[in-house]
Amino acid sequence: MQTERGSGAASRAVAARILDAVLHQGRSLKAEFASHLPTLADPRDRALVEAAVMAALREHGRYADALNGWMTRPPGKRDGVLRALLYIGFAQLDVMGLPAHAAVAATVDAARNLKYAHQAGLVNAVLRRALREPLPARRADAAWPRWLSMRVRKDWPEDAEAIFAASAVPPPMWLRVNRQKVSREAYVEKLQRAGIGHALLEALPDAVYLPEPVPVDTLPGFAEGEVSIQDGSAQRLLDALDIAPGVRVLDACAAPGGKAAHLIERYPATRLLALDVDARRVRRMAETFARTGAAVQARAFDATATESWWDGEPFAAIIIDAPCSATGVVRRQPDILLHRREDDIPRLVALQARLLDALWPLLAPGGVLLYATCSLLSAENSRQIAAFLSRSADARLLPLDARFGRDTGYGHQRLPGENAMDGFFYARIEKARG
Repeated sequence: MQTERGSGAASRAVAARILDAVLHQGRSLKAEFASHLPTLADPRDRALVEAAVMAALREHGRYADALNGWMTRPPGKRDGVLRALLYIGFAQLDVMGLPAHAAVAATVDAARNLKYAHQAGLVNAVLRRALREPLPARRADAAWPRWLSMRVRKDWPEDAEAIFAASAVPPPMWLRVNRQKVSREAYVEKLQRAGIGHALLEALPDAVYLPEPVPVDTLPGFAEGEVSIQDGSAQRLLDALDIAPGVRVLDACAAPGGKAAHLIERYPATRLLALDVDARRVRRMAETFARTGAAVQARAFDATATESWWDGEPFAAIIIDAPCSATGVVRRQPDILLHRREDDIPRLVALQARLLDALWPLLAPGGVLLYATCSLLSAENSRQIAAFLSRSADARLLPLDARFGRDTGYGHQRLPGENAMDGFFYARIEKARG
């Protein structure tokens, strides 16, 4: 059995390995968490690792400035894990506010665990300096690549600073209550008995808001499918779709399956086909549907290759939650800013257009296509919809209201942090009859 100090060193070492993989090797944060967190038996250690890595990713620009200012030769690429460990140490002192003595001691011990015993003195000295001297001033867009921050400023000149600030802080946790298994009122009583702080937003009928996130395994009824994790902006999509019960619906880019499960929870008679191009993601979707009890046909196909999967029967509604830059969810996935490249945007815009053009003929006359992204960029959102409407004579943009964010003229945009939700775009398009 590990001592408390040994356990602390182990968790800091794991955090440094994850951060090094994401920051210096281009790995996925989600994949690294999935690989490393199960190696820690204590849920408190897992929570510490997640918090430290997320904080270090959000502030890595400042921490790099600190090392460059304090060290003649900061750790380079060959010592990426040492640099990551120093960032983890800074995060504990700067953002997390952990007791200084314990945080420094455990981080120094982690250096030894990581085969950097000869640098333990350096780690100790740098972290103790961080206790004596302020780290560089925080700049909200410091973690954003310049080309992307410039795009945000161009698209949202009056809101850019608020976007950067909202994207740099930890998000709340949103739950979606499965009304087929439990009422929201009954589930709230379970949260109260568990001592989990929460709030309700009446305009979102299936949602419960947790200002302070908790580990998923502490949520009452999660394993039984009574509740799922889904941001309020994603839950709002179903209100934008606004379908009749029992109709045939296509969810064209369905992974990870939250919106499809929500649709069946609200309209269980819906005939829903959920597609995704990645077979592994389809398998994970199927696990979600099994947990929540959603009767959904999930298949691995490229939605644009309609000849390979469509049976010829039109859909009353189509959901395109399109692949995008994900700039509206940076607060949840800060590694987006590390992995996104400028030439990704035209490729994504082209893919979104192909999805719209390929799937529009599959929509029945009078049917509704709901286009959505978690992007903030007008090229992927309002300009994409304007271009589609200009080349589709039988397409008409339907109005949405203020629940869906700001009216751009070609759909509604919610910015990150508004009503405590993620950034999201919605456009509801009707196909002409006859």
